[in-house]
Amino acid sequence: METKKPRYGMAIDLEKCMGCHTCSISCKMQNNVPDGMLWNRVLTEGGGDNIDRAGGEYPHLEMNYRPVACMHCDNAPCIKVCPVGATYMDDNGRVLIDYDKCIGCRYCMAACPYKVRTFNWQEPERMTGFNYGDAEVPVRPKGVVEKCTFCKERTDQGLEPACVESCPSEARVFGDLNDPDSLVSKLIKSRTSERLLEHLGTEPKVHYLR
Repeated sequence: METKKPRYGMAIDLEKCMGCHTCSISCKMQNNVPDGMLWNRVLTEGGGDNIDRAGGEYPHLEMNYRPVACMHCDNAPCIKVCPVGATYMDDNGRVLIDYDKCIGCRYCMAACPYKVRTFNWQEPERMTGFNYGDAEVPVRPKGVVEKCTFCKERTDQGLEPACVESCPSEARVFGDLNDPDSLVSKLIKSRTSERLLEHLGTEPKVHYLR
């Protein structure tokens, strides 16, 4: 009997997320993301892009956090618009970028409804220091688009993405969406969950739990 390959996805528990930004920093460290860029952001609902801005009207204010990175969509607009095939989906459902093919046209950035891709304006510089920058993560040249890869270099070894491993409140769960017995599949099935902009038909593989 043929065994299905893993189809990686993630569940983020919004009731557990406390807006500490540890996921953003660990992602930046793992993937050697240049200064001024983030692959993984934590937004405040009702606060727009402003960090730690409360929603509502005084005195009825509340803080609700929503981490946002690449959704690794099954029906990814970024793949469709790339003129050189630099953006593609691998066998495990991860939407990735071939940096050798990327021509920096940024069509994919315009097509992404989640605005989670970034353009590298800087010359590559491998940062050094304790636990900074996985040696297996490719150095991206100036003039290409970058984004979350579900920490391909880690997940290929059976490890969790850096954001999942480092989350102090265990708000993130990563796993195989094809496996009904995986924790991520069980959480999505048993909890109230949503995906961003589902009406667009992008079929994102990141689910938010309430």
